[in-house]
Amino acid sequence: MQLGKVIGHATSTLKHPSMNGWRLLVVQPLNNAREPENDPIVAVSGLNASVGQVVVLNSDGKGARELVKNEKSPVRYFVCAIESEVQP
Repeated sequence: MQLGKVIGHATSTLKHPSMNGWRLLVVQPLNNAREPENDPIVAVSGLNASVGQVVVLNSDGKGARELVKNEKSPVRYFVCAIESEVQP
């Protein structure tokens, strides 16, 4: 699992059928210091993450295929949590 910051949404007119109904998020992976690390990735999400929010990414391909209920799905990354804002 890895932290990432949602930097956008992806849309696609042609995609694998297993991705229908899932929101596609463009996420910038973050390191422990919450600085950008590596290239942005596309992750599926059933949560309502918005641009600017920090999320927890999971890169378990088997888990992603179970989530979308299709063992032939090309999905690898999915959002499994959204960081809540701590109120002072």
